[in-house]
Amino acid sequence: MSDSVSKQMNVDTDIITLSRFIIQEQQKHQEATGELSLLLNALQFAFKFIAHNIRRAELINLIGVSGTANSTGDVQKKLDVIGDEIFINAMKSSGQVKILVSEEQEDLIVFEGGGKYAVCTDPIDGSSNIDAGVSVGTIFGIYKLQQDSNGSIKDVLRPGTEMIAAGYTMYGASAHLVLTTGNGVDGFTLDAQLGEFILTQPNLRIPEFRSIYSMNEGNSLYWPEYVKDYIKDLKELQSNGKPYSARYVGSMVADIHRTLLYGGIFAYPADSKSKNGKLRVLYECFPMAMLMEQAGGLAVNDKGERILEKVPKGIHDKSGIWLGSKGEIEKFKSYIK
Repeated sequence: MSDSVSKQMNVDTDIITLSRFIIQEQQKHQEATGELSLLLNALQFAFKFIAHNIRRAELINLIGVSGTANSTGDVQKKLDVIGDEIFINAMKSSGQVKILVSEEQEDLIVFEGGGKYAVCTDPIDGSSNIDAGVSVGTIFGIYKLQQDSNGSIKDVLRPGTEMIAAGYTMYGASAHLVLTTGNGVDGFTLDAQLGEFILTQPNLRIPEFRSIYSMNEGNSLYWPEYVKDYIKDLKELQSNGKPYSARYVGSMVADIHRTLLYGGIFAYPADSKSKNGKLRVLYECFPMAMLMEQAGGLAVNDKGERILEKVPKGIHDKSGIWLGSKGEIEKFKSYIK
């Protein structure tokens, strides 16, 4: 009787929340201890708390410069500072995290206790867009501490292939969480009334080809010639009689989210003279690369090398990056000399 009533009212009463999803995934692994599940739930709280503050930012004057700069020299927004504090407290109180690397902190943070994980994060990526109401997000990657480690920088200066989970949460009209634990990619949407992330996009797969490119062409003066040649050719008529479409928000999370859903290629090449990229390896490049690969795409650096195999030398190292549809990345690689 109750089932028929819910159907008549068009209400799905058997929804999969993030908490339920985490438990179900844990049950698939007999060796699981539940510690990663506890960490993912702590992350979930941080995302909800940040989403709550972003929604009310304009009303309580959280938009604007705080008067300080972060470890990489960027001027900190007020929400950056709050987001960083939220993350620090959530990871500390979880009891599962030993090391936290944040874009907003010059050095890594080592917590007391017996945590077994290291978390690398950009608490609010794209914060320069907050004043304009553009979607921003949180990016994160998780390592398990090396065997017999008590927590040191060596636990994060490792290739991205050793990350055990990664994802991002994009904040806008609603919050969207995209997560991988190394077994595919799943998307969740925050139901603000329920206060729960709901599974809305199971087993996300990026299309193999799509004629869309996303990059800041304002920097083209500094690009190497092969990158300029590649972009020039994208603007020529393709086999379908149309050139590639350009889509660029300027918020990495928003640009990657669109690329993951629709296909295409996102790129932020390094400066051809200084060879320095803009995006940070540990908490921007690696997590996004892991997501793309798990969704069937590819992620490489300016030399066409698999970026997840690189080993950072410092916690704020930068790199050029190209990621997206497998066919589009392979096309780009053919231009590398």
